[in-house]
Amino acid sequence: MLESNTKLYYSIKEVSEMTELKPYVLRYWESEFPTLKPSKNKAGNRTYKQRDIKVILDIKKLLYDKKFTIKGAVRELKNKSIEPINDRKLSNTQVSALNEIKNELKNILNLLNRH
Repeated sequence: MLESNTKLYYSIKEVSEMTELKPYVLRYWESEFPTLKPSKNKAGNRTYKQRDIKVILDIKKLLYDKKFTIKGAVRELKNKSIEPINDRKLSNTQVSALNEIKNELKNILNLLNRH
């Protein structure tokens, strides 16, 4: 579905062909799904990024394969975007920063417990 020679931006026609969805469906989904907001160029044409195409494919899967309603799919995408930190891949720098924050919070808690 996604092309291997990735571009930065795709037209609605290209996205329509890639996702096998009509352009009017893509435009309608924009009005229903807050997570789908392609930018527009100076001429006012939609320009889709890889992230937008991923969102479209997620929406398509929820609506067509899993038979979600639009409201249910919106809710599912919203919940998916609040993914727990444990499910993400963190860099060593991020892990170190989180450990520092954790230690500082423990120190603050200890100070508060003393008073």
